[in-house]
Amino acid sequence: MKDVRIIVTGGTIDKVHDPMTEGLAFAKDQSTHIPEILSIGRCDFPKVERIMLKDSLDFDDTDRDAITAAVLAAEETAIVVTHGTGTMGESARWLARRVSGKTVVLTGAMRPHSLSFSDGPFNLGGAIIAAQTLPEGIYGVMNGRVFEAGQLNKNTEQGRFDA
Repeated sequence: MKDVRIIVTGGTIDKVHDPMTEGLAFAKDQSTHIPEILSIGRCDFPKVERIMLKDSLDFDDTDRDAITAAVLAAEETAIVVTHGTGTMGESARWLARRVSGKTVVLTGAMRPHSLSFSDGPFNLGGAIIAAQTLPEGIYGVMNGRVFEAGQLNKNTEQGRFDA
């Protein structure tokens, strides 16, 4: 099996309820839920690298360059990038123009892991498997489906990713 690196960038999967604003935010200590999700799934082999915790709607080209740099610097060829769903497709297409020789899978959640009934652990597990088994390229894994970068699009009306 391939070694897997998980690059954490933020997104809903890592958000928590903020009792002060009654909204969703990242933990004040900037911690990520990804190690906890892996532990619950008894998945202890991926390396986890947090490069930022940011809402993807706030991403700019500098953020996408940072993700690209982390992917290119990784010694592993199987990479999972946790990412907000709002601009996941845009980042996948950005990476597709800049990264070769690796299998990169973007994933995230429509509902935070910190709240009940999150799709995050399901999506993360699928992404880890996809990163180990798909050929080189850039993909997204959401809602039990694999999408090539060019086809990764969020359907905001249905609250899921569609082909």
